[in-house]
Amino acid sequence: RLAPPGRAPGAPGGGPTTGPAAPAGAGAVAGEAPVAGEAPPTGAAAEEAQGAGAPAGEGTVGVAGPDGVAGTGGVAGTTEAATGPEAATGSEAALESLPALVEPPRLRDRMGRTRDRLSGYLRGLRGRSAIGEEDWESIEAALLGADVGVATTTALLSDLRERVRAGEILDGDALTAALRADLRDSLTAAGGPELRYEPGTTNVWLFVGVNGVGKTTTIGKVARRQVEAGRSVLLAAGDTFRAAAAEQLGMWAARAEVDIVRGAEGGDPSAVVFDAVQRAAARGNDLVLADTAGRLHTKVNLVEELKKIRRVAARPPGNVTEVLLVLDATTGQNGLAQAQQFLQAVGVTGVVLTKLDGTAKGGIVVAIQRELGLPVKLVGIGEGPDDLVPFDAEQFVDALFEDASAPA
Repeated sequence: RLAPPGRAPGAPGGGPTTGPAAPAGAGAVAGEAPVAGEAPPTGAAAEEAQGAGAPAGEGTVGVAGPDGVAGTGGVAGTTEAATGPEAATGSEAALESLPALVEPPRLRDRMGRTRDRLSGYLRGLRGRSAIGEEDWESIEAALLGADVGVATTTALLSDLRERVRAGEILDGDALTAALRADLRDSLTAAGGPELRYEPGTTNVWLFVGVNGVGKTTTIGKVARRQVEAGRSVLLAAGDTFRAAAAEQLGMWAARAEVDIVRGAEGGDPSAVVFDAVQRAAARGNDLVLADTAGRLHTKVNLVEELKKIRRVAARPPGNVTEVLLVLDATTGQNGLAQAQQFLQAVGVTGVVLTKLDGTAKGGIVVAIQRELGLPVKLVGIGEGPDDLVPFDAEQFVDALFEDASAPA
């Protein structure tokens, strides 16, 4: 069996695995020495870095850390891998595999708070034969209250006012319908929710975001869905700075019955991702889901670290097909500021919005897609393992306007 995280067969006290190579599949294999430079070792150097007697892909190969950085555990090239139930720590109950996927919840059933905030203002427009200034104030208050944001609200109202002046919109019902259509168009202009996957390559999906937004849990839920879709998944515990991150991701790995590559606390995260990509390529995994550190997005060191991780993950055989920014919907416009920072740093391809069911600020979805041009690809609408669902713009807008369509 592969060793659980932080422990090899015969290693006392669960300390990091170091020393001579373990037999194939028996645990982590420590590399002999770091190799400086941007490119991973090849030829004889690669064989030496793998450690004596360990065929490539049979254990976690301890090659030198990328970008000339030694491996993740303070010992050159030390990372660890675990699989199945042994990948996690904690109670036996927590390690049980999750039941099969159930029918995903509907957005309309989980969007009550944002819908109440919006429809409370818009319901008064129903049946109006003329549109007055108080109606514009109601729409503005509704959009700002749902945290659509000043810039997006101003743009939407400007367009609607122009159409009223041109005689295209004559009454309150038409105004509500036009606003509904404009919101739907805004939500589809940035692209659909499909996650990009290229068959025949080692796909890498990086997950970025500040601490506390639900990044690690999101990775676990995505892994579960990808396994159910028939893909072979490997997790990379790239957040080596938060003490509980690797253990938490290990529990999700056990639940989804997938492998995980992890390093020692405080080690180099890019080396963990590098080792995970190499392992996935050697073993034929379709997809690497990589966690990353989430300290404040304004910290220069974190931004540079994320750039390095992305650069390393994209080296052949790695193919970075998604960089997903995980945002907490309850933070509203603060999430938009975070998105702008990460977009500049690592080329974010899409957003995962968590805790959408627990906020009246669901309008941030509109601001993200309209102002940043980023598609919201997944939304979290509950605490259950199946409550992370693809974002559906049509369902989202219908959920927002459901009560507003009822007569006042």
